[in-house]
Parts: sequence; structure tokens; C-alpha cells
Amino acid sequence: MGLRRRMALVVVTVAAAPLAVGGCTAEREPAARPAVREVAAPELTLTPADRSRNVPVSAEVAALVRGGTITAVRIADDKGTPVRAVPREDGSTWVPSVPLQPQRTYTAEVTATGDSGRTTTGTTTFTTMPASTKPQVTSTLYFADKRTYGTAMPVTLAFDPPISRADRADVQRRLFVTTSPPQPGVWSWLDDGSQVYYRAPDFWRPGTTISVRAGLQGLPIGRNRVGDVDRTATSRIGRQVAIEVDNATKQMRVLRDGKLIRRIPVSLGKPSTPTSSGKMVIMEKHQRTTFDTRGEPNGGYVVNVQDAQRLTWGGEFIHGAPWSVSDQGHRNVSHGCTNVSAAAADWLMGVTQVGDLVTFTGTEVRLQPGNGWTAWNTSWEQFVQGSALPIPASLRPAPHADTVSGGSPTPGPSASGG
Repeated sequence: MGLRRRMALVVVTVAAAPLAVGGCTAEREPAARPAVREVAAPELTLTPADRSRNVPVSAEVAALVRGGTITAVRIADDKGTPVRAVPREDGSTWVPSVPLQPQRTYTAEVTATGDSGRTTTGTTTFTTMPASTKPQVTSTLYFADKRTYGTAMPVTLAFDPPISRADRADVQRRLFVTTSPPQPGVWSWLDDGSQVYYRAPDFWRPGTTISVRAGLQGLPIGRNRVGDVDRTATSRIGRQVAIEVDNATKQMRVLRDGKLIRRIPVSLGKPSTPTSSGKMVIMEKHQRTTFDTRGEPNGGYVVNVQDAQRLTWGGEFIHGAPWSVSDQGHRNVSHGCTNVSAAAADWLMGVTQVGDLVTFTGTEVRLQPGNGWTAWNTSWEQFVQGSALPIPASLRPAPHADTVSGGSPTPGPSASGG
């Protein structure tokens, strides 16, 4: 009996404990629940605004987001056909990959997602303007598709009429260049607005692929003009070749990958028609061509030449000149061209590429900006000053960089030479 009583007491004690705890809990105030904070959804403002009309065919879809980031953009025409678009690097707008069609209606649907995961979708529907009857600005892209260029090849665009300073930023924002592997660069305008060049701080790396789009079709340029057409091209950079010509020695040095592979005697422009000193780029290559200088200052002759490589719009070439072989390496007798022997000119044609750098030193005159593709004839510090848009911090030149003085651009191509 004593044992049973002790076990019963133990059971009672264990059973009673939860009851005591339960009694204390019942007497407490209910615990307060944490307040639930309402998380706001992202806010979206879209451009072009909904129901906009007479929108340029160069329009981009812009989305101003507060409290989130863009996670989806869908653009379609009035038949439901999707319009491919890519974002700008800064995410400010989405750029249709081809111009929009005139007098068509488009719908853009943009979704933004906040940090909490809440989303907002905004929609805007707009109609483009009829085909413009305004005069066009004619653009010429000196960068062809599916070519192999030299490492100094600048992307060059020319405009007729030239682009005013007030309109250059709008035009420059529609010029796109991508490189693989990445090698960022900057656009730089000639003072008169007739040309704009794109290059990197250093020469292109061999094997680089460069894709260009000048998306100017229908772009309003000033009050009275529009851009003519979209132009695109993708090409690659070949081997590294450079030519150096010294008037003091009358010798040309040809280098491949920085190593000298040949010396060639030259005859340059005589004092009345001197060759320019500066950094030029091979622009064209002709197995045969005719120099016709009738009606030009210091001209008046017609001559057929072989293996000619254009360096300037003003008519400076490297070409075969068998008539001046005895002068090559000794004296200057040409009308501004670089004369070499027929054999040397033929050899050069097999070595060089459009886009190779040719540097002249020691002549009587300096190369003028715009007389050819003169993007390398200035320092990087001076080159970036020609941009109409802010320069990314990573591409700004060092404060101590040297500058190179320039001059007035030379208008228009010439077929002269000599």
C-alpha cells in the first residue's frame, strides 16, 4: 500500500504541473500582433504618352520607374506583330531594332518589379506620323559590311548638309557601336559638323568584331530636316600593319605586329605640292585608277596609275610610279602623293588593308582635320572634346595627356593625285 500511494502522489504531481502553468497563461493579456506594413507597388511613367499622335518613326520607349526596376518590355504593332527592341546601356529607353513604320499604331507594355516582388504593368499606345516630306540629311557610313579592316579603322559618318552644334547630341544618341571582345570608344565631331568619327583610346585589337548602326531614319534634325535611312554594318579587324614615312630619309618603313618587315625608298610631294605630315588611314585600294586634276590648283594633268591606295580626300595616295624610280629615296618630285616603284606598290597591295595607319613626318605642311579619316591625328584628350554627349568616366583622359593642334577641315573628296 505504501508503494502504491507514493506512485499515485508522483502521478498527481506530474499531472498537476501543466494545470498550474495553464492557469497562469489564461490570466495574461493576449500578445500583440506585429503591424503589417503595406508595400507600395512600383510607379511607371511611359513615353510616348498614351494616345500620342505624330510620333517620329525614330521613337524609343522610355519608362521612368519609381520603387522598382524594369523586368519586361513588349512592343507590338497594330497587327500584333512583335517589334524587337534593345535597352540602352543606361536603361533609359528601349530602342526598336528597325525604324517604326509611318502612320502605324504601336502598343508598348512595360512591367516593373519592386524589391518586395510586387509588380506594376503600364501600357501606352501611340501612332507614328505620316512619311515626312521634309528635306533629308544625307548620311554616308564609311564602314562596310562583311569586310576585314586594319587596326586603325575609325567608324566614320559624313553628313550633307553638316550637322549644327545644337543638333549633334540628338544625332549622336542614335549612333550605336558594339565590339566583341568589348573595347569601348567615343564619337567625336569635326568642328564644321560634316563628319563624326568613332574610335577607342587605342587601336582595335586584331580579331575584334565591330557592329555599327546609324539609326537616323526619320529622326528630326533641327526644325526643317529629318534623317535619311538606317545604316548597319558588321565587320572584323584583321592583322596589325602600320606604315611610317620620313621625309628626312625619303624612306618608308612597313611594320607588322610592331616588327619591321621592309624598307622602301619614296619620293614625296615637291615643295609646290607638298605631302601632308600627320596620321592618316588607308581609305581605298585600287589596282588601277586615273588621276584627273584638270581644273584643280597645281593640276591640269591626266595619268593612269597602278596599285594606288588613297590616304586623303584631297588626293594623296601611295602608288606605283615607275617614272620616278631614280628620284625615290633622294628627292621629292610628286604632286603630293607617295611614289614607290611598281614592284614595291604591288607588294604593298598584298600586305595592307583599308584601315591601316600611315604616319608621315618632316614635310612642309600638316594634315588638316577632315582631309581623310583623321581620327588618329589628335590626342585622345583632344578627340573626346569633340563628343556632343558626356564621356563615361572610364574613358576620360588623364589630366596630363598631351594635345595636338588642328586646323580647318577640308571639304569634299578629290580624284587627284600624283
